[in-house]
Formats: sequence, C-alpha cells, structure tokens
Amino acid sequence: MPRSIHAERHFTQRIGWLRAAVLGANDGIVSTAALVVGVAAANSARSSTLLAGLAGLVAGAMSMAAGEYVSVSSQADTEKADLARERRELAESPDAELDELRGIYEKRGLDPDLARRVAEQLSAHDVLAAHMRDELGITEAQAARPIQAALASAATFSVGAALPLVIAAIAPTRLIIALVSAGSLACLAVLGALAAHAGGAGRLRGAIRVTFWSALALALTATVGRLFGASV
Repeated sequence: MPRSIHAERHFTQRIGWLRAAVLGANDGIVSTAALVVGVAAANSARSSTLLAGLAGLVAGAMSMAAGEYVSVSSQADTEKADLARERRELAESPDAELDELRGIYEKRGLDPDLARRVAEQLSAHDVLAAHMRDELGITEAQAARPIQAALASAATFSVGAALPLVIAAIAPTRLIIALVSAGSLACLAVLGALAAHAGGAGRLRGAIRVTFWSALALALTATVGRLFGASV
C-alpha cells in the first residue's frame, strides 16, 4: 500500500504576515479610537471629531506601511549580506565550512561520525541552504518580505481604524466617548484572542493583554482632551 504523506503546517509559517497584520489592526483601532475619544472629550463638534479620525486613519495607514517596509527591508538587506558572505566563504574555503557545519551538528547532540556524514550529505544536496538554515538561522517561512509586511500592515490598520469612525458617525453625540471606547475595547479583545489563537498561544491571555493597554491609552487621551479642552 502506498504510504500516506502527513503534511504539517506550523505556526511559524504565519510569522511573516501575522505580526504585521496584528500590529496594524491593533494600532488602527487604538490610535484612531484614542484620537476620536480625545477630540470628543474636548467638546468638539461631531464633524471635527470625524475629520480628525479620518486624518488619523490616512496618516496612520501610510506611516504603518512605510515603517514596516523600511524595517523589514533592513532585515532583508542583512539576510542578503549574510548569504553573500556565506557564498564567498563556501567558494574560498569549502573544507572549513564543512567542518563548521559538522561542529554545529555535534553541538546539537550527534556523535562526530554521524555529524560529519550529515554535514557531507546536506552539503552535497544544497550546501548554501544547509548553512543558511543551520548556521545563519534563516528559513523560508521566516524570511523577510517587505512588501507583504507593508501591505498587510496598511490594510489591517485601515480596517481597524474604520471601526471607531463608524461608531462615532452613528452614535448620539453625548454617547460618542462611551460607545467608541466600549466598541473598540470589545473588538480589541476579540482581535487579541484571535491573534493569540493564530499564533498557538492562549486566547484569554492575549485578549486581556491587548484590552488592558488599549484601555489605558483611551483613558489617558480622554483625560488630555478634558484637561486642555482642545483637539489633540
């Protein structure tokens, strides 16, 4: 009978987009909700509150995209530089690189003879891939992808930022602060739980962690708005 192949999908395969997506959505909700609450707390008109929130959405989405692209591009540049140096070392001193690979496997628990044979066989198959994975710690699942990170961050920031704006647009003026705060915190708790679940962590802990810090940000911004009586 043919042997079935058991395909596994690991949580680390999601790191490339999950971090940027969660950060974008979380920041979109928190920053825009805090901005809306702060402006509303200053007794501003609904139109001013919505305009400030919309400006925050556009500026925040562009900032998130640019920040993610720059930071992840720096990581990609570092990876490329390491790979270029590794190619040069493999061409100039292949024996020393083989010994280096063998030493890595010995430190992981293989006996010297087996470590040597593993290093030789992996080097014969794809020597650069072996060093990339086992010496440099660079894997396909965790490789830097600047454009993917930038798009994921900008898109999820915009979606997250739209939530408090919609609530502020339809809520009675006297209830904008309460409804925006409550609705945003509820969505943030759900987001924290989903992000934790997608990453293989506990959902309750993820929800509590996100909700606590978001509530603190909303409270501080509302306090600033009330104290100074001006848009922040």
